[in-house]
Amino acid sequence: MSDPRILFSRLAFHLETIYLFTRSDYKTIFFPVIIFSVAIAPSVEVKQLVHAAIWLWIHLLQFNLSNQAHSAHEDVINKPWRPLPSGRITADETSRFRWLLLIVCLCLSGWHGAGVLSTSAAFFLAEILYEDFRFNSDPVLRNLCNVGGYLAFELGATIILSSKTSVDRTSLVALLSSGLLILTTIHAQDFADVNGDSLSGRRTFPIIAPEGSRLYMLAALPIWSIALSMLWGLGPLCGMLFFLAGLYLGSRYYQFRDERHDESSFLIYSVWLLAAHVLPMNAGSRLLGW
Repeated sequence: MSDPRILFSRLAFHLETIYLFTRSDYKTIFFPVIIFSVAIAPSVEVKQLVHAAIWLWIHLLQFNLSNQAHSAHEDVINKPWRPLPSGRITADETSRFRWLLLIVCLCLSGWHGAGVLSTSAAFFLAEILYEDFRFNSDPVLRNLCNVGGYLAFELGATIILSSKTSVDRTSLVALLSSGLLILTTIHAQDFADVNGDSLSGRRTFPIIAPEGSRLYMLAALPIWSIALSMLWGLGPLCGMLFFLAGLYLGSRYYQFRDERHDESSFLIYSVWLLAAHVLPMNAGSRLLGW
């Protein structure tokens, strides 16, 4: 009979491995998407919120299995603590788990209805193009796939939260603005990964245009801050604070150019992105009207 302590130790090891697959994405995907969906849903019930969080997390895990099975060589430099470069799991095991979980995700989405199922199917199409057809090697195609995946996360979670098969006009505007925001700023994550991306031959914006990409961030983040403040009707104080946050973040990307500062800047970007995803709730509540 197996020692319970050994069984517990193995269980803890596997649970930690699963956590490490998704560790980087809680601040950039999981929490922003959940907050965004809560902000634009007409009403929120705890049961539906739990369902949306489970659906999102399982899809996020499946994506990370796919992504990290293809990027273990660059993670040795960029993120050596991840399960593959740290030796916790093999690439073959990760790949098998990926395809198994894809089936689980589709079944779970089907249980939530045709709208969520079609959203899930679109997400996996973007994932396969990104990973298996090497769209991730082109900066434009890479960003388009990122936007497709992010919008699928937001749309699926929003449909589950609202218990409807479609979204209203405000939600549609919020989704479109979120997609454009991700499309035009998501390369904020690439500055700290230049060394690993160069090793793998990936052509990201900071690699193609080292100076131009930083000038772009200096301009794009405060401009987006102004545009979103106007779109969602923020009051003068809230609008000014959000603009100053974007200006500060853009200036950090331009002024500080080493890997340590780029990692810190991306963490601040994650907070700014989280705040941007809260703004749509002002359309109905006017909580940010001051």
